[in-house]
Amino acid sequence: MRVIGGLLRARRFSVPKNFPSRPTTDFAKEGLFNILDHQIDLLDMEILDLCAGTGNISFEFLSREAGNVTAVDLNTNCVRFIRKIAAQLGIEDNLDTIKSDIISYIGKIDRKFDLIFADPPYDVKFHAEIAEIVFERSLLTENGLLIIEHGKFTDLSQITNFEFLRNYGNVNFSFFRIQKD
Repeated sequence: MRVIGGLLRARRFSVPKNFPSRPTTDFAKEGLFNILDHQIDLLDMEILDLCAGTGNISFEFLSREAGNVTAVDLNTNCVRFIRKIAAQLGIEDNLDTIKSDIISYIGKIDRKFDLIFADPPYDVKFHAEIAEIVFERSLLTENGLLIIEHGKFTDLSQITNFEFLRNYGNVNFSFFRIQKD
């Protein structure tokens, strides 16, 4: 894997064989960050990365000078790997790693984020629940953005605050933002 933009551009790191997580493809990641680059300024944002897996997306945000990223994953190996690579990249001071079930975590945290990115396994059935909890608990700042990565068989377009969908091969990103009256 590689960081595709920002201060750490072109830095590479390898994921061990039999790693319990699937990283977002470079093709999809490039598409996602092209959208973000044209919509928002990532500088000094508070970002939550749910089901952080390899840390691929967290590292990309930090490379683009996001202020702080909180990376949450249930798997101990994922959390250890993220911490190890963050130290190698020199970005550990701006990255909090938390071992937790993401539904439990967002159900009890008491803070707001400028951007929440969630990449649960494609075959789980709680993609919609993530969006519902985020908006019920008001976890986004006023102009905050929620992005959920999912497979082609998941349709989140009927969920409140859905804005648009982007597709990059087998990777889909659903974007949500609080609708202003």
